[in-house]
Amino acid sequence: METEAEVLVIGGGVIGVCSAYYLAQRGIQTTLIEKGEIASGCSYGNGGLIVPSDAVPLASPDSLGNGLHWLLNDRSPFYIKPRLEWDLIKWLLRFVRASRKPNMLRALPVLRDLLIASRNLYEELAHSTGFDFGFEGYGSLHVFLSKENLQANIADAHWMERFNIPFEVWDADQIHDREPALSPKVIGGVYHPTDGHIDPSRFVTGLAEKAQELGARIYTQTEVLQFEISQGRIAKIHTTRGVIQPKQVVLAAGSWSPQVARSLKLNIPIQPAKGYSVTMENPSVPPKYPLFLAEGHTVVNPLGHALRVAGTLELAGMDFSYNARRVEVVHNSMCSYLNGIDDLKVIEIWRGLRPCTPDGLPVINRITEPENLVVAAGHAMLGMSLGPITGKLVSQLITGEQMMLDVAPLRLERF
Repeated sequence: METEAEVLVIGGGVIGVCSAYYLAQRGIQTTLIEKGEIASGCSYGNGGLIVPSDAVPLASPDSLGNGLHWLLNDRSPFYIKPRLEWDLIKWLLRFVRASRKPNMLRALPVLRDLLIASRNLYEELAHSTGFDFGFEGYGSLHVFLSKENLQANIADAHWMERFNIPFEVWDADQIHDREPALSPKVIGGVYHPTDGHIDPSRFVTGLAEKAQELGARIYTQTEVLQFEISQGRIAKIHTTRGVIQPKQVVLAAGSWSPQVARSLKLNIPIQPAKGYSVTMENPSVPPKYPLFLAEGHTVVNPLGHALRVAGTLELAGMDFSYNARRVEVVHNSMCSYLNGIDDLKVIEIWRGLRPCTPDGLPVINRITEPENLVVAAGHAMLGMSLGPITGKLVSQLITGEQMMLDVAPLRLERF
């Protein structure tokens, strides 16, 4: 094929699909290309939690401290596969710098505002799009086996109150009354009322269909091969399915964004972080709330038709290999928290690469050169939470409309 596109979106995950949807909603002729299938990467098997409460960026003093303790243990929540790679070394140096408290305190309100705006857009989409993607917005629950860990989390939650992030402390009686699925070993928890959860694959594939109904063209199994630049603009993009001549381009290819951008002489400091999920049949009493299993460092999403537990962060490069030890940690993390799950049938084991920037903030930015490129990538473990607001901001960058939020802190030039 050789075709023209007013806007070409590269990437068929949650960020690319949300961008295509909001662009098509504005009547802009939009084409989306994806090298695999829609929602075939992290948008398929992730935890599916929508978490305004999780506004502390990945780069923080706590993450840095835990990371140094965990990084060489391949059963730990945060593991770095040892390798001599200059991009990783530079990323780690930036991560250490961004983890200092003053830098983290500048990033936190930016991430909070993005998360709150995106959660509101999810509620709007649940009512306006006409398809069911399993959105539930009645909060999430952090649950604890240890009194010491519970008290530490309560102190953290009180500290987060200064950023207008609400919470409630539930003691043992309250938590077991309100969430009967929990094991007697759970001694209490912290409830975050603004959080929610969805079925991530249903959301992305369903929204892609809605974008098509609005006029967007979607081509799967279509990989970018080469860019042609003319007068400081992307003039043509050669793909495995032919040539596209775009007026504007949105790069939303997740962990593949740096690789795509290199031929444009752009350096996007993203490291892929492998995560795992295990989807199982429901127990006899499935949880009502999405759960953060504190000591297990995993999350549980009650999908309705099944139960999903997800977690771990493994900086291992573009590596899709299967690490049975890490899957075992994820799978076994639930055993002390939930009743009746020991013999549940496993439906699917999944792994995917989350795109992580060194400071924990995504890149949402119009590039100076080539001037017709917008980058939307680097959302780490919050891609699903931040999908709608990113798509909305991308559409505003493309059209020149007034921005919902200030994207200056998200510019690529900050690195």
